[in-house]
Amino acid sequence: MKVGAMNSVTAITNLLHIYAERIDAGDFAGAAALFAKARVKLADGHEIAGGALVDQWREWVRVYPCGTPRTRHLVSNAIVEVDEAAGTATSRSCYTVFQQTEVLPLQAICAGRYHDSFVREAGVWRFDTRDYSLIDFVGDVSQHLKLPVPTQAN
Repeated sequence: MKVGAMNSVTAITNLLHIYAERIDAGDFAGAAALFAKARVKLADGHEIAGGALVDQWREWVRVYPCGTPRTRHLVSNAIVEVDEAAGTATSRSCYTVFQQTEVLPLQAICAGRYHDSFVREAGVWRFDTRDYSLIDFVGDVSQHLKLPVPTQAN
């Protein structure tokens, strides 16, 4: 997000929500572009370059004839801390994923936390790291994911 018309906290919070919007739209390439220069820790604990996420999502996530995963990712409780002088920031937030399909009534299918870091380059905030391993609750993800989800109780 370009700094200028909005403050840094708003720009970073918008990144959190743009990610969710793109995933729910089935725009995996657009969502992965947000992490193009980032490092991402996956649920199984290994780390990948953020640009590789597009292939992971295409392998893991069910996409329906409408072109979407039929989900709604809600990102909430964002705590954003910015060091304006250094051009760095961190964020801790919660997420809840809802889904409805022909065989699954509308329900929360998983919830957890994102721990992110950001850097500002040429006045634009971008993701630097994301920790995807903080999965707290897993419900029926059978209509969303093509693989089992590891969980941790924290």
